[in-house]
Amino acid sequence: MKLHRRPQLLFQWTISAVIFFLSLHVFLDAQSTGTNSACLQAKNCGDCIITDPSCAWCAQPDFQDAENFPRCDNPDTLRERGCQELHIENPQSTMNITGKTPLSKAGDPVENLVQVYPQVVDLTMRPGEKISIDLQIRQAEDFPVDLYYLMDLSDSMSDDLVQLRSLGGILAGEMKNITNNFRLGYGAFIDKTVMPYVDIYPAKLENPCLNKRCGPAFSFHILPLTLETDRFTEEISKVNSSGNLDSPEGGMDALMQATVCTDEIGWRERARHLLVYTTDASFHIAGDGKLGGIVKPNDGKCHMDSTGFEYTMANEMDYPSISKLSQKMETLSILPIFAIGKAEVDKQDPFVFYEDLPQYFHESKAARLSADSSNIVDLIKNIYLNITSEVTVETRLGADLFEVDYVAHCLDGSITKDKQTCMGLKLGDQISFDVGITMKNLSCTVQQWNAHDSVGRPVFTENLVLNVKALCECDCSSSEQEPNSTKCNFHGTFTCGACMCNEGRSGRTCECDTVEAEGLDPSCVQPNSTVECSSRGTCVCGECECDTRGDPNRIITGEYCQCDNYLCPRSGGEVCGGSDKGTCLCDEDVGNFCGCLEGYQGSACECPTSNDTCRAPNGEICNGVRTCDCGKCQCNDPKYSGATCQICPDCAGECDINQPCVQCRAFHTGAYNKSQCKNCPHPIYVVKELRREEGHQECRFTDDDECHVIFTYEILPNGTYYIEVQEDKICPGAPEMLWVILGIIIGVFLVGLALLLIWRLLTYIHDRREFQNFEKERANATWEGGENPIYKPSTSVFKNPTYNIK
Repeated sequence: MKLHRRPQLLFQWTISAVIFFLSLHVFLDAQSTGTNSACLQAKNCGDCIITDPSCAWCAQPDFQDAENFPRCDNPDTLRERGCQELHIENPQSTMNITGKTPLSKAGDPVENLVQVYPQVVDLTMRPGEKISIDLQIRQAEDFPVDLYYLMDLSDSMSDDLVQLRSLGGILAGEMKNITNNFRLGYGAFIDKTVMPYVDIYPAKLENPCLNKRCGPAFSFHILPLTLETDRFTEEISKVNSSGNLDSPEGGMDALMQATVCTDEIGWRERARHLLVYTTDASFHIAGDGKLGGIVKPNDGKCHMDSTGFEYTMANEMDYPSISKLSQKMETLSILPIFAIGKAEVDKQDPFVFYEDLPQYFHESKAARLSADSSNIVDLIKNIYLNITSEVTVETRLGADLFEVDYVAHCLDGSITKDKQTCMGLKLGDQISFDVGITMKNLSCTVQQWNAHDSVGRPVFTENLVLNVKALCECDCSSSEQEPNSTKCNFHGTFTCGACMCNEGRSGRTCECDTVEAEGLDPSCVQPNSTVECSSRGTCVCGECECDTRGDPNRIITGEYCQCDNYLCPRSGGEVCGGSDKGTCLCDEDVGNFCGCLEGYQGSACECPTSNDTCRAPNGEICNGVRTCDCGKCQCNDPKYSGATCQICPDCAGECDINQPCVQCRAFHTGAYNKSQCKNCPHPIYVVKELRREEGHQECRFTDDDECHVIFTYEILPNGTYYIEVQEDKICPGAPEMLWVILGIIIGVFLVGLALLLIWRLLTYIHDRREFQNFEKERANATWEGGENPIYKPSTSVFKNPTYNIK
């Protein structure tokens, strides 16, 4: 058995090798002729032109008579195979600029100001084909500006109100240096006039302030925008501060009404809209209205009274949400500026509630006010100049239908890809962007629509308008149709040189009746199989027509549809490791397999043939402790870890490992000779100043000249090192003799003074202790009450023994 089987196996291996090289030859031949394999799957002209921009359709009727060439292929390939130029359907995208008013210059009338060129572009786009538009932008000088000043009139802001009364003239004077078309308006707010926001006791409603007279509480009232800045000052002088109970204010109500009441406020359509909001307290948010029994959500509409000066729904609708307010401001191109004052000493700083608020708006700024709002003019002026110094291009084209990329041409002369912003601009400066637009295949589900590519911040009122028409059909599809044509055996429509068969018919000329076909057709069944066309195609007239997957990169081929370029082994989530590592090939016997490119091996081309990825920082493969397997080190020894087994806590550290290479590469010192230095595995960069970033580890060592060297290393994801060395060493300087002598004298003096102080302290402690003992003994001394034994009285007594003797 064994002797007869070996020649048989050898024969099979030889046949497999021949088939492999034939498959590889066919693949390379297809590559050399420019054939796009994705084109081959298209069945009609419409599918062909949307599959890929490189695909073209041959509508020549006799094109397939001699050979069964595919009609959808690369245009050059179709010409080589005999398709005449007039029959090649290869429509191209077109661009027509219909709105091309030149950009405005200084001194142009306000009504004719133009900041974006072009304004309207008509595009006829073929899916997958890119069109570039040169978008030019110049921020017009003297562009109209509407500034609405919205102020918290609670009692704590009374000092700011005094300063505000002189604001109109000053602000108008400053803004005239920027634009001659400036309008100013004013609005004030307190809170909803219900408990627990405002004291509803009648006397308190009329005078809510303590120990002084102030105006009644209200929600929001306005003074419309006006060119008469004197009127602004006049109206402000009539206003008095008011008060409420709780700390948060009803500012969100006021912001919503000031945004959506465009007619009442007087927002102009062609103007930059600035809404300045000043307060020294936090704000109520959506849901807080429930505390006052108000449950109706805010509808985001204008609700002013007949005079247009007072908000009427404050006590009936809840506060608006931040998201709804942001949406309205973006839609109406209003830029909010939150100017926040300081609270009283015993209260929380209100700025913490506003410093992160701008991130929830399309464009916004937050800044601090001085104690009396005296810096408000400079604040508004600087913010306006800041917003006009930057232009950002943004697209509103659907990401599911279009791909958009940008190339910025800014003032500094730089040309930057994938950049949508230019900064450092002044009014009157001109910049441009190359806007590249590519339509996706999915766009053919929508034949025509208008698309807007919005430009810049909300202060812009112009947009680039794109009128886009999808190019998804060939010209021959509508002009050369023959229903029930004799060329299609009366069972299909002859169009673009090919038959589109009616339902139930198939074949190149609709010659097959698919309804009458029953059971398995042996011509479509692969040997040793029981299914037609490998379950990845349809048997038509004894031939397999392979399925198309919708993905142009996935191709099913083969006589029995047995080859699928997605069935090859995968590496890193890609077939055969990706096109830069291998290609999915197929033969009838072994099925799908990976043909690896030079430098890669393995069933999925996942293994590099080189061991460079296993080289440790010391130059050894896997640090000399393991072997390299498929470009990776398997560190089975628990002592070692890392991509190249380079980490060893009990071994020499990373600093020690890289030190010799740093010495020889950066300073030509150390123990390594030239050949060893050349073998250092990682690049070393000498820099003026080291980067101190996360992931960079710092190392220090002393070089041969006794100077200190500092370098950092970072271990990259692929296991290699990124090393930076500080160019200047840190060397100890020679001390000057005078300073040494002075240092010794001062040192001796200080030591002597310290010893003297210590001796004096010890003497003081000893004397104090002796005195305390003396006082203690004196206090404890006691004397008895008897006679003093040494006391002698001043008189003497003598007894006469003979006295009174009878």
